Amino acid sequence: MNPEFTPKLFSILKQGVSKEVFTKDVLSGLIVGIVALPLAIAFAIASGVSPEKGIITAIVAGIIISSFGGSRVQIGGPTGAFIVIVYGIIQQYGINGLTIATFMAGFIIIGLGIAKLGNLLKFIPYSLIVGFTSGIALIIFLSQINDFFGLDISKVPANFIDKWILFVKNFDHLNWYAIAIATTTIIIMLNFQKLIKKIPGSIVAIILTTVVVKIFDIPVDTIESNFGAIPNHLSMPTFPKIDFNTIQALIQPAFAIALLGSIESLLSAVVSDSMIGGKHRSNMELIAQGAANIVSSLFGGIPATGAIARTATNVKNGGRTPIAGIVHALVLLAIMLVFGPYAKLIPMSCLAGILIVVAYHMSEWRQFKSILKGNRMDIIILLTTFFLTVIFDLVIAIEIGIILSSFMFMKRMSDSVLIQNISSENTNGEHLFDEELADLPKEVLLYEINGPLFFGAARQFQETITNTHLQPKVIIIRMRYVPMIDATGYQSLKEIIKSYKARHIQVILSGIKDDLKKDFKKNGMFLILEKEFVVKDITSAINKAKEHI
Repeated sequence: MNPEFTPKLFSILKQGVSKEVFTKDVLSGLIVGIVALPLAIAFAIASGVSPEKGIITAIVAGIIISSFGGSRVQIGGPTGAFIVIVYGIIQQYGINGLTIATFMAGFIIIGLGIAKLGNLLKFIPYSLIVGFTSGIALIIFLSQINDFFGLDISKVPANFIDKWILFVKNFDHLNWYAIAIATTTIIIMLNFQKLIKKIPGSIVAIILTTVVVKIFDIPVDTIESNFGAIPNHLSMPTFPKIDFNTIQALIQPAFAIALLGSIESLLSAVVSDSMIGGKHRSNMELIAQGAANIVSSLFGGIPATGAIARTATNVKNGGRTPIAGIVHALVLLAIMLVFGPYAKLIPMSCLAGILIVVAYHMSEWRQFKSILKGNRMDIIILLTTFFLTVIFDLVIAIEIGIILSSFMFMKRMSDSVLIQNISSENTNGEHLFDEELADLPKEVLLYEINGPLFFGAARQFQETITNTHLQPKVIIIRMRYVPMIDATGYQSLKEIIKSYKARHIQVILSGIKDDLKKDFKKNGMFLILEKEFVVKDITSAINKAKEHI
């Protein structure tokens, strides 16, 4: 079996797991399962779906990602990054549309893994990732204002401006009990683990506020008042009905889910690698993520990916194999089966406090501030992605961000390609090849190209060489530092050769690498330029030029 497409769990079980490692994994899985419960519920509610869908996603996706993924310690489930996109899909296409989009996204992610594109996703600019992550964090924060202040708004609009207008109109309906519960939750979450590290502050906050609200009958919204009871069982899987029109309508959000899920899962895997000194298998991780989303959608779940915070919690508590991730999912299943009916009593303001803390940790404000001090192109990408995410839509933000990043990259690559005229007529006093130039006839022009000759640099290359005011008999183009030529580069090269041939000027290409010579034949270069004028080094090129003269 190809190691690249072998789940980490299989490799680890083949090597054997010691009793000590197994015990630590089980204990870590237990802790992470408890940590994941309030987050799964909170992420589901913030996404606009019922709370059990978050728990189902954490159970189903958690087991699949840990069992078949390419990381030793990845914890899978619903994450804050998906809140914005899931909420938007539900607003436009409903729950059924979300299920189908998640189902389709799963196959797209598997396709990315099979095509071995896992490593390529790591090259998405950090400024783009920080831009939309910070934007998502701000939207999560804003989405909790209703429950934090107890404004009792039945439906909060998705649009940023409409949302603020509605908040301002309803700020005279503050519920001070809700504010007190949310504030207490934030204080507990930020400080409790300083006292006891093994017990998550979110669970302490939920238990404390739920008991107080129940005993004293405090008038605040709860999960039960907003969503009804939480079922204590998993429903049977059902296949969504998909036709061509549905695929057309949902292909864009499906790609957005796939891209966001892939990026976050691989980021989480990279972070965990640095924590344990390991190395994940990117493509196998994507295949597992895709399968997790497919199966999660069949059980009525929402999109899932690798969760950075829960994965870090797993590592810090001693988890070192996928067994911890499987235990975490089984713990959630047990909690759902036994304590599901009691979860309905959780105050909405408590969940708002939990999500505000999540948004703060997710905001990456330090990295945001750091990028603003850096390169102008990175600043443009960061701010464009951030404001598009907040004001318009995450899908648009990712699409435009990637397009903008691609243009920026092409600009940088084009600027890095150096095309120099180095000949006996050169008057700038800089002779890089004195030993060759001493023997270079005046009727010969010598150009040097450093860098890839791709579509971004092709026009610069063509203009530089064709705009010379000189009338030589031979032009030598030295290409020893050209690692690749794309279709546009070949077309420019052909046009240059044809243009000079029409003026009875011979072109000689020097220093072409062997792999490029093979491509010359495929691209029809030898139909334009005879093989004898494609030589291996500058000495041969100068000798050939002298013969031609």
